[in-house]
Amino acid sequence: MAELHSDAVGQLIEWAGTESDEVLNDMELRAEEEEFPTVGAEVGRTFALCTRLLGAQSVLELGSGYGYSAYWIAQTLPDDGTIVLTERDSELLGDARTYFERGNLSERAVFKHGDALEIAENCTDSFDLVVLDHDTADYIPGFDIARGLVDPGGAILIDNVAIYEEILTPEELLATLNGETPPNERTRTVAEFFNHLKNDTAFETYILPVGEGLAISYRTQ
Repeated sequence: MAELHSDAVGQLIEWAGTESDEVLNDMELRAEEEEFPTVGAEVGRTFALCTRLLGAQSVLELGSGYGYSAYWIAQTLPDDGTIVLTERDSELLGDARTYFERGNLSERAVFKHGDALEIAENCTDSFDLVVLDHDTADYIPGFDIARGLVDPGGAILIDNVAIYEEILTPEELLATLNGETPPNERTRTVAEFFNHLKNDTAFETYILPVGEGLAISYRTQ
């Protein structure tokens, strides 16, 4: 898999960041044993940092798995803060609940079973932060739903925007954005998503070279 920075930079990020607790360690071990696609500690720490810098109190995550990303965020929320986890797999959602209970974070979480986009469409509250970590093919509709749930001063975080195994690379993505024919469907889809972000004048988008690429879209108006 292509890397967005050197191993040494990754180690510096790990060294400087907050320590993983026992629950996170268990979740990371499970991801390794089951080859479950979590964002990893590097992106988890970045999620936590963004939550803290925004002063976020309300968070919605589209696609939660067994709660790894949400756990990083929940640790950073104030005691009266809330993160809404969404997951179509009831067993994974139950595992997320168990992990949150072990970490004494369940009072900061709401667990919703079902399709992430459908749940988001039915939300009537606004959020300080929305995290998109569901299927890349649904990122444009996901973003369009999320933008209606975020007020100015809030943000949307989007994971997996630069690399994916050998199918998506930064070099091929950049070439596609510059007008070349995309080598595969995923590259074309992500390039369309990048252009979608670029054309939305209500948001300023930044790309961070952590994990498999993290986009931060901050709502300015």
